[in-house]
Amino acid sequence: MTTTGGPDAARVAEIGKYQVLVHPPRADLLAIVEIAAQVAQTPMATINLITDTEQHQIATHGFDPSVCAREDSMCNVVLHEGRPVVVPDASLDPRFRDNPFVTGAIGNVRFYATHQLLTPEGVVIGTLCVFDEVPRSLTDEQERALLGLADRVVDLLELEFRTRELERSNEQLAAFAGQVSHDLRNPLTAVTLSLKMIEEEVSASEDDQLEMTFLVQRAIGGADRMQSLINDLLAFARVGGELQRGPVDLAAVVADVQEDLAAALAGTTVVVGELPTVVGDPVQLRAVLQNLVANAAKFVRPGQPAHIEVDSTRIGDRWRVEVRDCGPGVPADQQERVFQPLARVNEDVEGSGIGLTTCRRIVEAHGGRIGLTDAPYGGTCAWFELPD
Repeated sequence: MTTTGGPDAARVAEIGKYQVLVHPPRADLLAIVEIAAQVAQTPMATINLITDTEQHQIATHGFDPSVCAREDSMCNVVLHEGRPVVVPDASLDPRFRDNPFVTGAIGNVRFYATHQLLTPEGVVIGTLCVFDEVPRSLTDEQERALLGLADRVVDLLELEFRTRELERSNEQLAAFAGQVSHDLRNPLTAVTLSLKMIEEEVSASEDDQLEMTFLVQRAIGGADRMQSLINDLLAFARVGGELQRGPVDLAAVVADVQEDLAAALAGTTVVVGELPTVVGDPVQLRAVLQNLVANAAKFVRPGQPAHIEVDSTRIGDRWRVEVRDCGPGVPADQQERVFQPLARVNEDVEGSGIGLTTCRRIVEAHGGRIGLTDAPYGGTCAWFELPD
């Protein structure tokens, strides 16, 4: 009997990260098993990965790969021996003589040698195995060579995994770089607009100190928020994209977003309801709300002013935040597609097509969900849910 806890769970997780059970046999692993057979001078060799229920032959030499029940696996019997196992004649070994790979039910294995595949995390995920249908033995030199090949199997799996992780990080950084330029444009616009108005006020009436003070404070506030955003994003990049969790007052975040989007929200009615304080990364959650509010302001019906509502509701152990507009809406068959990179519904509206993609990545990193539905009175309702 097998279980899903303890070593089994760790092994299944390690195997899953390598993604080799869902792809065709890799050429580099096929080359390893061919070399293993040559080194051992056996007609057959295989790389086995053993989950909680099955043995998967992910690369073979001398026969076709297959999947069998874990209890039928010879390698499962000695998976945690902690050293290579060499059996000259499996039909004479009490551990294997009744195994279907030995009795003829599945195979007629006699000589059998297996070397554990140990990951850098110290988890045995399977074996490099060579075998023959006649009894035989291995020299010390052959055993050492097979042990080295088993280590190379893990090295290849790790290399592919690290390469895939690097590619994913590069994609995230590229998306985030585009998002940074998008998000910084709005507070920068507010700063520029305020400074231009200051210039006009100074020229028109140098005595109007109160108005000038307000404009200066607004410009400084926008610049400070922009600097804070830059610093936080740089910190985010340095730590490899880890969430910096803490209390986030979404009402205060929306207030800041409205100020930074002052130019884009000109003439727009924004109604803000009760918003909670949640636990999350303040920089990233602000990016989500800024994108959703900015989108709501951009998509309007011809001749109608923009109207935006931001509200929240409690659903079980989650907070659901909604940003609703009265624009033309998003067709039902496009409401999922818009979260894909570079996907856009209306090419006439300025945008990069990466905002919602980044929003989804951020919300899912918080353990939440995000999506679009139709607003009750027409338009689009962009929503996201965050757990406690």
